[in-house]
Amino acid sequence: MTEETSAPKTWFGHPAGLSTLFFTELWERFSYYGMRALLVLFMVDAVKTGGMGLDDKTASSIYGLYTAFVYLAALPGGWIADRLLGAQRSVWVGGLIIAAGHFTLAIPSTAAFFVGLVLVVIGTGFLKPNISAIVGQLYPEGGARRDAGFTIFYMGINMGAFLGPLICSYLGEQVNWHAGFGVAGVGMLAGVIQYKFSVGRLGDAGLHSSAPKREGGGIDKAWYPVIGGFSVVALLVVLGLSGVIKFNALALAQNTTFVIVGLAVAFFVYIFAFGKLNPTERKHTIVIVVLFVASAVFWSGFEQAGSSLNLFADRHTDRFVFGFEIPAGWFQSLNPFYIVVFAPIFATFWVGLARKRMDPSMPAKFAIGMVILGLGFLVMVGAANLVTDGGQAGPYWLILTYLLHTMGELCLSPVGLSSVTKLAPKRFVGQMMGIWFLATSLGNLMAGLMAGRFNPESLNEMPGLFMQIVLTSVGGGLLLLLFTKPIKKLIGNLE
Repeated sequence: MTEETSAPKTWFGHPAGLSTLFFTELWERFSYYGMRALLVLFMVDAVKTGGMGLDDKTASSIYGLYTAFVYLAALPGGWIADRLLGAQRSVWVGGLIIAAGHFTLAIPSTAAFFVGLVLVVIGTGFLKPNISAIVGQLYPEGGARRDAGFTIFYMGINMGAFLGPLICSYLGEQVNWHAGFGVAGVGMLAGVIQYKFSVGRLGDAGLHSSAPKREGGGIDKAWYPVIGGFSVVALLVVLGLSGVIKFNALALAQNTTFVIVGLAVAFFVYIFAFGKLNPTERKHTIVIVVLFVASAVFWSGFEQAGSSLNLFADRHTDRFVFGFEIPAGWFQSLNPFYIVVFAPIFATFWVGLARKRMDPSMPAKFAIGMVILGLGFLVMVGAANLVTDGGQAGPYWLILTYLLHTMGELCLSPVGLSSVTKLAPKRFVGQMMGIWFLATSLGNLMAGLMAGRFNPESLNEMPGLFMQIVLTSVGGGLLLLLFTKPIKKLIGNLE
């Protein structure tokens, strides 16, 4: 066998399996963000025009619950892959469930709508955490090549997030809501098909679970809680749809917020009281608590994109350009577009500052991100004032707002996961990562509840509500900036 024939296949100098994961994730994000761009608009649209006829508070609460549970589902999804299925099978199963969820959403029925949301949440929990884990396993050597591989993979995420709202929103808003949901399912199905036919490129990466093989056959006892959990979810869905249990979306969102906060508090109390932390670990964990709170506040503002900002685009933005009405959901494509354009610029900027020993610390980057997010909402205060004066805002108000929000994200988001992996005590890294997902989930819930306060019948309140988000984001960022030096002392030489 010659050296050429024995050499492993590559994709632009990377493992061939990266192409499989790239396109799977592209289509998954296409379906997720395409559907997300329609979700609130569909729920608040009048029944006679094909919508659900829900009020803004209920629709925003459902949106917040949905996006929050998407992140929460990553925790059991990752555990099932590690313990039972392996990452490869989990991605396959997750993709099928997501596609089934979108096709269920395409059925014009209230029952189908809620079943579809549950299926997408479950499927995303299987797919999202595990596909990233497989990318890492393609590069056992680590190093710069691994970082470059994740950069390519990240581009796939944003390509999907860019295309999804463009196509799904056009079909959903201009043709039929359920056509938009259906094309999201077609996108996910395309990803599943290409994954199935090219999964061999992955080799052993993510193929096996970490659990030892059982001797003598029989079902692994770890399946029992999984089966029990799915049974409880199915029972709740059936009881809710049959009317036996009455779900109040607003109350459920509020109570879930308290539950998530309670879980986070209980976890950190347990870690400090019984984790046997040494002095350095204790200091680092305090920093994680601070960043947890900052992250939740950031995402509570940032995730207004799919709710209050989406409704603003639909109701209060002049979207006619050369006689063509831009679908409101198209504005959801601005964030991934900006990320593709500005992420390399920000990366180069941070590296340049680091060479001059001027690179901002972890808390400083978080603070800058929160302040920039607040400035984005300050733009929306100006746009809201135009609306209260009886006019409509030009599209450039939202274009500028999303630009600022993306810049804030690029300051904060890449630092978040990296900071937790660095700061967390080694024996608690996995648990700390799970808690970090809780911060994002909490932020999504808070975003939904906050968006529900925007009353279409009281437009004069809109500038003040946007200003509250400005004060929360900028105030939190400035407070964090004020305590940057003490936090840096807690971090020590880790950065």
